[in-house]
Amino acid sequence: MEELSRRELLKNAAAAGAALAVGGAMLRPAAAEASAIRPPGALEKDEFLSRCIRCGRCSDACPNQAIQMFTKANGAKFSMVPGPGEDSTPVIFPRQQACNLCQKVDGEYLRCTEACPTGALTKILRSEAASRVSMGKARIDKDLCYSFNHRCCGVCIRACPLQGTALKTGPHETPILDPDACVGCGLCERACIRYPQAITVTADA
Repeated sequence: MEELSRRELLKNAAAAGAALAVGGAMLRPAAAEASAIRPPGALEKDEFLSRCIRCGRCSDACPNQAIQMFTKANGAKFSMVPGPGEDSTPVIFPRQQACNLCQKVDGEYLRCTEACPTGALTKILRSEAASRVSMGKARIDKDLCYSFNHRCCGVCIRACPLQGTALKTGPHETPILDPDACVGCGLCERACIRYPQAITVTADA
């Protein structure tokens, strides 16, 4: 198996970055009908939308700056538009910035869930994130993935905060996904150097 050279890694990472800089309209080509990925602890859609007061406190509290308030402008970058009642609600676009489950910060709770004043985001202990967070599921396109096409990569595996459970290392660094363990944080998608990306996260239905 051929390993990706440093030059190739940088070249593909630069290509992905350039796409973001010009608006990223093609980063998630199948996302037009996708649901928004919500922060950890989000209630079921209707209950979430009724409780969320669009205050932005979860976004302000996020240590990784992963949470944005959903607008037509930022949604358009990913071929998404806010649905009825979704304007100015918190959303995560993993390819731009993913949730890191508050891995490197102090505190007992995931900060966005602690900051929510209405319960639209259920409070979640950092120590329970692996079992209680469910934002979405990762999906792998083996036709695009370098490691499934004779060029070892493994970047997504190393980015996964649940490495060894949600993403395991297969032969030649192929990512082996356990959807039951995946929490949908999007760090794998954010790390993917392929363009278009070979691993993407879609919201829970």
